[in-house]
Amino acid sequence: MANARPLDVICVGRAAVDLYGEQIGGRLEDMQSFARYLGGSPANTAVGAARLGLKPAMLTRVGDEHNGRFVRETLESEGVDVSHVQTDPQRLTALVFLGIRDRDTFPLLFYRERCADMAISAADIDAPFIASAQALLISGTHLSQPGPAEACRVAMALARSAGTRIVLDIDYRPVLWGLTAPGLGEQRYVPSMAVSERLQTVIGQCDLVVGTEEEIRIAGGCDDTLTSLKRLRALTGALLVMKRGPMGCVVFEGAIPDDIEQGLHGPGFPVEVFNVLGAGDAFMAGFLRGWLRDEPLARCCTYANASGALVVSRHGCAPAMPSWTELQHFLACGSRSLRLREDAALERLHRATTRTRHWKQLAVLAFDHRSQLESLADRHHADRERIAQFKALVAAGAHRGAEFAGLGGHDAPRPGVIVDERHGDAVLPRMTGIGWWVARPVETAGSRPLAFDAGPQLALHLRSWPAEQVAKCLLSHHPDDPEPLRQAQFEQLRRLQEACIGTGHEWLLELIPPPAATHHPGTLARALEQVLQAGLAPDWWKLPPPQSQDEWQRLEAVLHRHDPHCRGVLLLGQDADEDVLVHGFRLAATHAVCKGFAVGRSIFGAAAAGWFAGEWSDDEVLVDVARRYAGLVDHWRRAHHPIAATAAQELTS
Repeated sequence: MANARPLDVICVGRAAVDLYGEQIGGRLEDMQSFARYLGGSPANTAVGAARLGLKPAMLTRVGDEHNGRFVRETLESEGVDVSHVQTDPQRLTALVFLGIRDRDTFPLLFYRERCADMAISAADIDAPFIASAQALLISGTHLSQPGPAEACRVAMALARSAGTRIVLDIDYRPVLWGLTAPGLGEQRYVPSMAVSERLQTVIGQCDLVVGTEEEIRIAGGCDDTLTSLKRLRALTGALLVMKRGPMGCVVFEGAIPDDIEQGLHGPGFPVEVFNVLGAGDAFMAGFLRGWLRDEPLARCCTYANASGALVVSRHGCAPAMPSWTELQHFLACGSRSLRLREDAALERLHRATTRTRHWKQLAVLAFDHRSQLESLADRHHADRERIAQFKALVAAGAHRGAEFAGLGGHDAPRPGVIVDERHGDAVLPRMTGIGWWVARPVETAGSRPLAFDAGPQLALHLRSWPAEQVAKCLLSHHPDDPEPLRQAQFEQLRRLQEACIGTGHEWLLELIPPPAATHHPGTLARALEQVLQAGLAPDWWKLPPPQSQDEWQRLEAVLHRHDPHCRGVLLLGQDADEDVLVHGFRLAATHAVCKGFAVGRSIFGAAAAGWFAGEWSDDEVLVDVARRYAGLVDHWRRAHHPIAATAAQELTS
């Protein structure tokens, strides 16, 4: 049935920061480092729903601090509507510490004393907003305290009036009801008639109730699962879904049979359990993907169980949620390994289809040059320390040129830079966290075979980078290179790829055949194919501009065949004249795989020569870099939209 409402589901309740211990098999006391993720059951479900193609929203509160902004920005980047995520000026965002001790033990510490999401109140509930969704998802945890419980009841009443379906995730955590010591967050079940009675006050209003066997027992108020199911049926006509871990789930539409196995059984998927935390939230997202689109219940169960299976195989909750593309692949192809996190193809698909930064087109100013500028400084007897000053001027010119060119506006390319840390360490922080695409080099300049500046500590080095920064690697490679050289270089690329996957960074491969090597129309395509066939899959490519449509078609065919989820190609400049660059832009205009350019010396080369020679002032460098950068953006736009007016026209005339 077609949905005329703008939202599929509004998730109400917990939104927190998860701090996951990175050392597997140890006590939480012994963790040395933690990975930070979005957390909280409803927030995880919202992310899972968005990745599966639904339109979710979050109704909660976060603190007016760094973690609150992290939660909001993460939700928004995942495609979750955050218009009703309120900022609470008096409370902090909740924190959770989690660990993976073994397959059965997952220590959990909640820091939720007076946390922001428990401050939601009836005043936060907006009737038109509730009516804009097909469904309202309530978390049982938010019934544990009077204020949020009242907010949930108001939301449910408005949902009932608007014809919005009501979903209850029982989400029972005894510690959050004050039934255990604060340090026993992992304890899943403590009988409590007070909790049972509280849950039963809302179950009659629900259309769907989902819980584990323990959660069904607490909701039904009995330690016998079948008896609890029958008690719940006496209270509600809702669809009851009982999660059973590796055994899948059982669904009850009508009367509860005398044997649980007589319910609709959704079989589980045989996978090795790595981390159960978050699996239930993935289950809910998967079930909603089918249920909200009125698909058969058996299919809803399949989506739910498969989503849960994928998440139990990974580290983290929200980041482990599968995409719709990934889920469909898993259902169609399965996996050759029960340890899904070791299935390279599946993990590659997960990584490629859950990216949260989206770049339609890029206009990148590349000034990561090290040896070239060092030689230039030496030639003019200038102190190499001045290179950092020059790069600061280039960065300022990039900002001014981006402003003149209107970069980042509607249908305009997004601005970006490639800059090194050796001479640009003062520039990098100013370019990061402002919406620009940022990359930095990892290769030792001029190395062939490939070497890295960080040497054997590459992965450790990348851990110190902000997550948004892309690792750029220049590879001098020709498809007819000797086999030992090719294998040595590809092995280095494998190190880089593994390091980027392990640290959550994207990587860009700048592939340039050696200047002295023979070049044919198919050379570049053959070089790319060799890289991809070796199991290497860069997120981005930076390539010399193909010189014909035939060469472009060969490149596209290779990428579509081996890596259809690649981010795309950026055209490099190699100090080319403007007319050469423009010709390359025009040839690229009809090829969707080309996402923009990453040009350096063609923009700043003249300024560098003049400035290091003492002939140009700082202002002249800044103005010239801005003019050339904006002018190149203008040429890119004209190649793609020949009749469009350009913001840079006045500057470049």
